[in-house]
Amino acid sequence: MESITLPGKLDSLSAIAKYVMEAAKSAGLEKKATYKLRLAVDEIATNIITHGYEEAGLEGEISITGKIEESSLMICIEDTGARYDPYEQETVEKKELNKPIEERALGGLGVYLAIQGVDKYFYERVDDKNHNIFVVNCT
Repeated sequence: MESITLPGKLDSLSAIAKYVMEAAKSAGLEKKATYKLRLAVDEIATNIITHGYEEAGLEGEISITGKIEESSLMICIEDTGARYDPYEQETVEKKELNKPIEERALGGLGVYLAIQGVDKYFYERVDDKNHNIFVVNCT
C-alpha cells in the first residue's frame, strides 16, 4: 500500500481513519477487528498530535504506512514529534476496569484500549523519529 503523509494536526485524524479503513478492507479484516484497529490508531495518533507536537510546541508531519502480509495487516505511524512512548504512559490497571465509572481515575483508558485492541503493538524511537506499529491478524 502507498503511504500517506499528513500535517501533525488534529484535522488530519479523519484522513488517517480513512486510510486505516481502506487498508483493513484491502486486508479482508472483519468489522470488529477493523473497528478495534481504527480505534487504536486514532487514539495513538491523537496522543502524538496532542503530546508530541502541540504540547511540546513543535510542528511536523505524521506518515502512515500499511502493509498486508500473508496473514496480517501492519499499520506504522511515523512522526518527528517529541518522544511519546505509550508504554511509559500511565494506563488503567485491570482492577480499575471493574469499578463504577464514578470511582475511576481520569485518563489512561485510551492507551490501554489501543494496545489491547490489536494483536501486536510496538513502539520504538529511531533517528529522532517515533514509530508506532500495530499488527492485526487476518482470520
